[in-house]
Amino acid sequence: MTLRIEIEDLAKHFGEIKAVDGVSFSVKKGEVLGFLGPNGAGKSTTMKMITGFLAPTRGTVRVCGHDVITDPIAVKASLGYLPEGAPAYADMTPDGFLRFIADIRGLTGTEKKRAVDSAAERARITHVMFQPIETLSKGYKRRVGLAQAILHNPPVLILDEPTDGLDPNQKHEVRTLINEMAADKAIIISTHILEEVHALCTRNVLIANGKIKFDGTPHELESMSRYHNAVVVAVVDIEEATFTSFLNSLEFVAEVETLDTQRGVRVYPKEGKQITAELSQSLRDKEWQIDSLYAEHGRLDEVFRTITMGDA
Repeated sequence: MTLRIEIEDLAKHFGEIKAVDGVSFSVKKGEVLGFLGPNGAGKSTTMKMITGFLAPTRGTVRVCGHDVITDPIAVKASLGYLPEGAPAYADMTPDGFLRFIADIRGLTGTEKKRAVDSAAERARITHVMFQPIETLSKGYKRRVGLAQAILHNPPVLILDEPTDGLDPNQKHEVRTLINEMAADKAIIISTHILEEVHALCTRNVLIANGKIKFDGTPHELESMSRYHNAVVVAVVDIEEATFTSFLNSLEFVAEVETLDTQRGVRVYPKEGKQITAELSQSLRDKEWQIDSLYAEHGRLDEVFRTITMGDA
């Protein structure tokens, strides 16, 4: 796969404040990279440096082979950017705004009309195209911003909180659009919505205090949870003490937790291994009737807190 974004030792300091401090990663064609982190972690600052809106204190950014410092026009031509807050001219209509953006992008005639119509349709804003932008809801303003980002069909998309302010149906539509575009683009999505890790992302970079704390797949991130591969199980007509004592005697069990809000117990495996089949067989060997049994994948919120608060 072709590298579309290359970032090496990127840093941005505001006086004594190190907003971004030595960030390095790359994004390939076909990847949707979820850029995660708490508020103030350095996500938006990093994205502004990738797009050329902020000059880095040090480091290198290349977009489609073009350096953001020495070849900024080529960089901006290669990417679409949805910034935080989706700024637009309030007194314009979406139609006028998109035509204005098309002019800036150098589109004319039939090509311009086709680009505006396609972006409006894909962003699902065709029925509000002639309303003043200032009268639109936050969600529709966000979608107008998304339409301008994809207007020129760029090979790279930088999307800062693309589903912020959208209702569940609108979120689904935007996620569907991003997934449709993902095959031939490199996409970075800044988000604090952890459900989007699975809904959108093929890879995640988690940043805190201006530094990268994790770079890997959603599954690898989830597997860092203490609940990863834990099994919640309940049996019929067996005393709790007898049940937990038996579970603790099994060689593949690390810990047993009695659940307060539901029947059964949570069984934590040693070394995070999958134990569902072994546990089920052990209970059948005892001729105990299983009432319920399921494995947990892990909890992203717990992993997020552990990684981002580790330095606190």
